[in-house]
Amino acid sequence: MGMLDLMRLMSIQRQRDQERRRRRQAQAPRDGSIALRAKRKGSPCQQDGDSQGAADIEIPSLSEDILRLIHSFMPMRDAARAACVSHSFLSSWRCHPNLNFSNETLGLNKNACGKEELAGLFYSKVDHILKRHSGIGVKKLKIQVHSDYSGKGSSYLNNWLQIAVKPGIEELIITLIQYQAKYNFPCSLLSNGSGDSIQYLHLSNCSFHPTVTLGGLRSLTRLHLCLVRITENELGCLLSHSLALEQLEIRYCDRIVCLKVPCLLQHLISLKVFGCDKLKLIENEAPNVSIFAFQGDKTQLQLGETLQIKSLCMVRSGYVYHARAELPSIMPNLESLAIQSCKETAFAPKLCSKFLCLRHLSIALIGFFPAYDYLSLASYIYAAPSLETFDLNVMQRYVQNVSIFAHPADLRSMREEQHHSLKSVRITSFISVKSLVELTCHILESTTSLECLTLDASQTGFRCTTPGSKIGKCPPLDRDIFMEGHRGVLAIRRYIQPRVPSTVKLTVLEPCSCHSTEL
Repeated sequence: MGMLDLMRLMSIQRQRDQERRRRRQAQAPRDGSIALRAKRKGSPCQQDGDSQGAADIEIPSLSEDILRLIHSFMPMRDAARAACVSHSFLSSWRCHPNLNFSNETLGLNKNACGKEELAGLFYSKVDHILKRHSGIGVKKLKIQVHSDYSGKGSSYLNNWLQIAVKPGIEELIITLIQYQAKYNFPCSLLSNGSGDSIQYLHLSNCSFHPTVTLGGLRSLTRLHLCLVRITENELGCLLSHSLALEQLEIRYCDRIVCLKVPCLLQHLISLKVFGCDKLKLIENEAPNVSIFAFQGDKTQLQLGETLQIKSLCMVRSGYVYHARAELPSIMPNLESLAIQSCKETAFAPKLCSKFLCLRHLSIALIGFFPAYDYLSLASYIYAAPSLETFDLNVMQRYVQNVSIFAHPADLRSMREEQHHSLKSVRITSFISVKSLVELTCHILESTTSLECLTLDASQTGFRCTTPGSKIGKCPPLDRDIFMEGHRGVLAIRRYIQPRVPSTVKLTVLEPCSCHSTEL
């Protein structure tokens, strides 16, 4: 039985219960001798399973196991509401498996009160809920503290973890939004079998000091550390005892100087390291890593066996040139390649080596660039005969390249064989640079399989008018950048659009109109 079937069954049963109550009320004496329990008013987070506030709505036809299954799929606020109006859900609320605490899930409005009041409300609500939870059956615990964090918060967090972190828990996510929050995660909670069932551990903005006494997390498959104060020896101790690990992600952990991934991690397939400024060396000995992502310029990479790497993401200066020159030989099985660079040579090299398996390519040239020959990037496309998608971001400021309007004649072209796999091309922050227009025209003329071409000249990367966007207004733009976006649109209409075949869908995104009011 699927989830939708269960919810339909629950709705039908609720309608039957309501009809039974109407009949009982119609048959009851009019003197009011039979009192009905009323629903309590207020926030569902205040109604966290107190039996005195639950209405007498029963669901007798569904087994307890089915009720708990339905309840476990509900978002936490909906689960709390259900517990407030039904004794059938009240017992399962006290052992609800998915606990997610944040300002959003608790319905706290940061604009309605001050920081101290908001923090007090957050701590009191979570404390109220968890103290009435049995501590049994918790599978997922997520605590995201947006409010001001202080020493008082440490005491609260420790108490909450003592309640919820028990044998059987599978996911534990602790995120402290305040920068450099002084919280020391109690590693002792994960010992004595309490951590044996954890499959996903995410810690953000705290201290974490595992030792050999921890004994390892034998079921751990995903480990994410962000802004965590942990040394390389402590991390090495944890890794050497987490033999089931499949995904390791480390972000902005500035106490790690040398990251050594042991060969014992036979199941590790994904390794991602971003923004660890003091990191000098990554030495990977895990034999089956197929996904590698890295950000940094000064770190030496010793990736071991690279033949099995299929997905590579590099945020590194000069890597566009380096990747074209070296990757086809050392990573011949790449299927996805993403490069972001803020400093490059003037062109991408044209070589005979090929990316025979590459299907998805993303290149971002972001920053303050001198003149760059975008047409040379065509060498990437024709070095990848299986390429299906190509994304190019040219978000540059104070462009020094030659404009198409300064020299509109004699557009260059490259004599290459036709490409028969490329289906989608997107160029973000499109500008009127002549070599960028030449690259776009060249792709149109030499690609027989192209289905859609998106040229985004908005210069921001995202727009307030995008459906579903939560931003009220696009970030401000300098006048020169805004005007360059409009010149990019004019270049598209004049030099590119007439060359678009009828089989290709062209989408042009102009600068958002909200910027015009700032000029």
